[in-house]
Amino acid sequence: MAEETQEATQSKPQEQRKPNNNRRNNNSRRPNPNQKKNEATTGNKPAAKSNNNKNKNRNRHKRGPSPVDENLKSFVSKNQESHKQRLNPHYKLDLNSKAKIRVTPLGGLGEIGGNIAVFETDNEAILVDVGMSFPDEDMHGVDILVPDFSYLHEIKDKIVGIIITHAHEDHIGAMPYLFKELQFPIYGTPLPLAMIGNKFDEHHLKEARKYFNPIEKRKVYKIGNDFEVEWMHMTHSIIDSSSIAITTEAGTVIHTGDFKIDYTPVDGYPADLHRLAHYGEKGVLCLLSDSTNSHNPIATGSELSVGPALDRVFSKAEGRVILSTFSSNIHRVYQAIQYGVKYGRKVCVIGRSMERNLEVCMQYDYIKFPKSIFVEPEDVANMSDKDVLIVTTGSQGEANSALFRMSIGEHRHIKIKPTDLIVLSSRAIPGNEGSISKMLNHLQKCGARVAMDRDIHVSGHASMEEQKLMLRLVNPKFFLPIHGEYNHVMKHKETGMMCGVPERNILLMSDGEQIEIAPKYMRKVKTVKTGKTYIDNQNNHQIEDDIVMDRQKLAAEGVIMMVIQVSEQTGKMMDKPKVTTFGIVPDKRDKAFAKEMSEIVENFLLNMKPGMIDNPRALESDLRQVVRKHIYRKMKRYPLIVPTIFIH
Repeated sequence: MAEETQEATQSKPQEQRKPNNNRRNNNSRRPNPNQKKNEATTGNKPAAKSNNNKNKNRNRHKRGPSPVDENLKSFVSKNQESHKQRLNPHYKLDLNSKAKIRVTPLGGLGEIGGNIAVFETDNEAILVDVGMSFPDEDMHGVDILVPDFSYLHEIKDKIVGIIITHAHEDHIGAMPYLFKELQFPIYGTPLPLAMIGNKFDEHHLKEARKYFNPIEKRKVYKIGNDFEVEWMHMTHSIIDSSSIAITTEAGTVIHTGDFKIDYTPVDGYPADLHRLAHYGEKGVLCLLSDSTNSHNPIATGSELSVGPALDRVFSKAEGRVILSTFSSNIHRVYQAIQYGVKYGRKVCVIGRSMERNLEVCMQYDYIKFPKSIFVEPEDVANMSDKDVLIVTTGSQGEANSALFRMSIGEHRHIKIKPTDLIVLSSRAIPGNEGSISKMLNHLQKCGARVAMDRDIHVSGHASMEEQKLMLRLVNPKFFLPIHGEYNHVMKHKETGMMCGVPERNILLMSDGEQIEIAPKYMRKVKTVKTGKTYIDNQNNHQIEDDIVMDRQKLAAEGVIMMVIQVSEQTGKMMDKPKVTTFGIVPDKRDKAFAKEMSEIVENFLLNMKPGMIDNPRALESDLRQVVRKHIYRKMKRYPLIVPTIFIH
């Protein structure tokens, strides 16, 4: 027994080690190339035992599905339904209502500026803003453009008021020209009304101030019988801007005006997002929203962010600092003056619009400065350069602006010095790049250093992210992108679709297109007359269309003037015609060209119809056609032709 026991104990470790040896041997064994061949010929299959063991090991760690709590699952469905209700504005509107409102933009679409829109029910209408725009380079002698008011004359008996969103020129600049033709009550916050009042004074319309109706934000005003309007504070590049809520029987329409979402504005008054969300919660029929900056995916910077950059620039300046920005950007000017005072500089404000806007804002306590920090332009020459900050207009290179006149040495008080630092705190408005470049060349020829870094300017318009926030807060059923060229509103449409507005509920308007909006639909119904009126700012008078067309032709094609004396008895020229040209042939060819024209006239008179000699006007018209054909055939041009025929 003892031997058996001993043998058993001796053999046990060997049995335990054996599998390890086999495993080691199996791992080192090369695959048998004949194995599959043998299996195919003999029909034998390898044992599945090892695979079964592997499956058992794999399944051993799997758990069965956790039990579903039906109560929790039901609340998932409830929350999903809550989201649908929250994001779907349809159920908030009275779909049984037959009421409707019509929106007709008369300016501001397909362009930058000239903003004006009509909101109209069956019985009444209101205007939102009455702005001007700037002319193209080929509109010679034209200073500003104002909208065509023809449609307003058609519906003048329906209009119960004008609503002003903010005080920029492209929203209030055409008010004096409208009031020379039609007068209506004006509703707005104090700063826009004060600036409109200044315009009325310039145009000798002081009596028009009686139409002013100042409003209080966050308060609903009944205008006429059909409109309830509320102004909501909005941040922009000018103080006291607003979005408006227009409520009619058809529903509420939100018009953003120009806006950006500035969480840290200079005056501490951020955009009234709570009020926008309030209307969004109640249900908004339609949103009209600013599209100017719709291509920018990066959130627009806060106006306050410009301060450190201005501080850095001012701290390094050794001579005079001349800062130019938009005259309406009072918070930019305010910050610049603060840093100028910080570094011991006196402030000289130059430029009529800059002086006027700053004065109005100080009069109405939007900003506060002691008068002792300001000096007159004529005093600057007697001061040390490092003690002077000049705040002026002309950041867009306007030919009559103060900064441009300084750059070419024509300003009465200020001449540019090599030690001057010019700070351009603005961006180029599309179309002004050439004039700005021209001004920069003049400034740098004077030796001045120009600072126009990106961090010394921020836009006043909402970028894509802020537009998304507006869309989500308001949550409108219908969406009309406004303010901007076609590519801007098209991009804004895409943003609206990203934010849940169906494509069928978005329309891209053009000036003059009338859009009818009801709780169940939105559609274009007709087109009204629109256009631009040309204004000469030197005398504040309109320039007729044909004058502008003649100027364009003169600039592009030149002019031919002919004075011809014709005998009434013979129908022939009594003397050689006097021919004067501008922009047609060089001076050295004047005589040859006059001889050529004399032959044309002589041939014309030989072949004129009987009896034409008795009708000089008809004779001049026919001669004009003959000369025009000759010039085009020879020069491929259509000059302005002015024949004058005297019959003796």
